[in-house]
Amino acid sequence: MDVDTRLLRYFTAVAEEGSLTGAAQKLFVSQPALTKQIRRLEDDLGVPLFARSRSGMALTEAGRVLAARVPALLDDWDEAVQATGRAARVLRLGFLDAGAVGAVHKVIAEFRQAQPEWRVELRQFDWSDPSAGLARGEVDAAVVRLPFPGQEGLNVRELFVEERGVLLPARHPLANSGTVEFRELWDEPFVAAGAETGAWREHWLAAEEREGHPVRAGAVTSRPDEWLGAVAAGCVALAPASTARFYAHPDVVFRPVRGVSPSRVALARPKGRTREAALDELLEAIAQQLSRS
Repeated sequence: MDVDTRLLRYFTAVAEEGSLTGAAQKLFVSQPALTKQIRRLEDDLGVPLFARSRSGMALTEAGRVLAARVPALLDDWDEAVQATGRAARVLRLGFLDAGAVGAVHKVIAEFRQAQPEWRVELRQFDWSDPSAGLARGEVDAAVVRLPFPGQEGLNVRELFVEERGVLLPARHPLANSGTVEFRELWDEPFVAAGAETGAWREHWLAAEEREGHPVRAGAVTSRPDEWLGAVAAGCVALAPASTARFYAHPDVVFRPVRGVSPSRVALARPKGRTREAALDELLEAIAQQLSRS
């Protein structure tokens, strides 16, 4: 019987966290979706893996047996994937938004000319996964915006900071302001990321800068088109300054904001994996380029 390795990763997260809520946040998936996948794994194996209660998810005897063996299975699988990538000469780089990657395309083009035997794949992820593919092992490294849940398990190299501003409906009373004070926005309906993104959601709602004032979430989105559409429809959203260059909507304006911390852009990669010289070279070139941008 074949079992999807993704299901095993989901099982491991629930076993480690002891709850569906904590595991869902760690994996950047919704709790109902995670519940469905755990039940699918139990159906595939034909045994209950967890005893469910109001206090959480406890492993059954069968679950403990599986939990003891899964880490080695996943380590072997990860090594096999990496070895396959090395044999195929493929490097996978994740990112979230064009403003963060900046001149990365130029660096990749130069890398391809210098090492034509390697193929570099740029993969864009939506904001439901602020790790840009690292949490699920879908990329070798990623250009990310800090903070986000799970970054403690990664090697993270901060590259630069970028001021944050606000996206406003073009008809908004503050749309013609030179600079907006953040406290003027506290009662506005904000566009928010999904609750499973944890620290990422809180950062883009500037929760720490609200002095205890509650957030009013007007929409939940994970894609740029949805995000801009929600603002055009009447919400507001904090955004990096590069948004004004890379994303546009006829009914949305960008204005600087005073009273919020900047966005921090970094390169991240998994800890403890086999180092690949070509990947190290590419990431160093990207780091130097973005640090100068």
